[in-house]
Amino acid sequence: MEIKEQLRSLYVLIKKEVYRFFRIWSQTLIPSVLTTILYFLIFGTFIGERIGKMSGFDYMQFMAPGLVMLAVITNAYSNVVSSFFGVKFQRSIEELLVSPMPSYLILIGFIMGGVIRGIIVGFLVLLTSLIFTDISIQNIPLTLLVVVLTAILFSIAGFLNALFADNFDDINIVPTFVLTPLIYLGGVFYSVDLLSPLWQTVSKLNPLLYMVNAFRYGMIGVSDIDVVFAVSMIFLFIVIFFGFAYYLLKKGYGIRT
Repeated sequence: MEIKEQLRSLYVLIKKEVYRFFRIWSQTLIPSVLTTILYFLIFGTFIGERIGKMSGFDYMQFMAPGLVMLAVITNAYSNVVSSFFGVKFQRSIEELLVSPMPSYLILIGFIMGGVIRGIIVGFLVLLTSLIFTDISIQNIPLTLLVVVLTAILFSIAGFLNALFADNFDDINIVPTFVLTPLIYLGGVFYSVDLLSPLWQTVSKLNPLLYMVNAFRYGMIGVSDIDVVFAVSMIFLFIVIFFGFAYYLLKKGYGIRT
């Protein structure tokens, strides 16, 4: 395929992915907004008043960046895992495999669908957060960079989950037993400085801690982790995950019988 044809095919695939989640917007865009409202009402209003300040900020201000990242991570991941497993289950993936479209473009197309949904929902959650607290973004380039990188990483992770899944139950195992614990232990609702030295060390083994803190630093200027190291780790995971996903897709793992 020529470059122009490759770009056209990539555009069509991305357009299909975006249209898919906009078509069911009440299931893909709204739930995260409603969940954010509940978090602010319960954790921010009722519990936050008892907690007081966190890292020198009002608890709602401290919590808001974590909730945005929570929305980006879950939506980027769930969009790709559900979409790719759907085409895999319906065997329509075979149409892509027999087309002249390169494997890496197929992978990028699904990833971009997850990235776009993650960013859109993250923006909606940010707007919702402004109803409850004041947020002044300290470093816009860093904030955007972390959002995009995190959405890319978890879109790839969703793609890998879909490749390995054999049925619809399998696509819920990782979000339930791996992703959810990592999110809630990743510093979304607290600073790791509050933990004992042992648990601080344990928390630093959680990759989500670096993403949440890098984003929080871009938003309000505080972080429990060195930001340069955090962003470097995200880049490293993207390279590893993308290479592994491309290898499996090229090989036809889980999609060719």
